[in-house]
Amino acid sequence: MDQKTQIVAISPLLTIRNEEKYEQAIARLNDLIDEIGTNEENPLYHLLDTLGTIIEAYETEHYPLPNCHGSDVLAYLMEEHKLTLSDLPEIGSSETIKAILNKEKALTLNQLQQLAERFHVNIKVFLD
Repeated sequence: MDQKTQIVAISPLLTIRNEEKYEQAIARLNDLIDEIGTNEENPLYHLLDTLGTIIEAYETEHYPLPNCHGSDVLAYLMEEHKLTLSDLPEIGSSETIKAILNKEKALTLNQLQQLAERFHVNIKVFLD
């Protein structure tokens, strides 16, 4: 396949102009994640990374996050994924998570990183 054919083949992946294209991009990203995970040696890893950046840019423009507390975001994600306090052992004990949700305790940097990785979101969504 020559370079022009390659560019034409991937160009639909490099732009998201509407909700339909956004949904297709999310599906492609999920397929890539399932296929290669975090293997940076895989030749498709750069496509995964680029597609993630393009999706993030679209979401920032079309789905701005409301100004809310990180614990509110965590509560929302837990509800969306039907998780209980005991379903996030990487964040801490049930008591720790309850304290975070009640705004009695702040999320640590390590917890922020774990949550961002677990929910496949930018760490910024948890920052006040």
